[in-house]
Amino acid sequence: MKGKKSNALSLVKLCCQALDEKKAVDLQVLDVSAQSSITDYLVLATGTSEPHLRALRVELEKAIDASQHPILGMETAQESGWVVVDVFDVMIHLFTADARAKYGLENLWKDAVSVSVPKLLGVAPKAKKRKPAAAPKKRKKAAK
Repeated sequence: MKGKKSNALSLVKLCCQALDEKKAVDLQVLDVSAQSSITDYLVLATGTSEPHLRALRVELEKAIDASQHPILGMETAQESGWVVVDVFDVMIHLFTADARAKYGLENLWKDAVSVSVPKLLGVAPKAKKRKPAAAPKKRKKAAK
């Protein structure tokens, strides 16, 4: 079982790298192995437009094909705002922002374990920008 899970996680990493290179937005990975009998991981990403979704899908297909993993199915209904790629242990869902908000898969799988995408990609998480501290106010000298 551990070897299978490790292989699936390698595929998840490959998918995340491909999507990240094509500037996918809000990339998330959910480990659903305890909740689902049909897949182990869900990869969720948002594209900025329908053409961006197509570009994400094409890049994903290239990466998966190069890794010799078979794609079991793909749903790419024109202008639906949602693309699904099934690679057995990993299912990738690509959305437009409106479709992602509408279907809310993160809420449907809220019991799933979230996998750190920055760790998968080997990058440090982006730190939140803080406002610079205000300069200390100068005291007025007391009149003599």
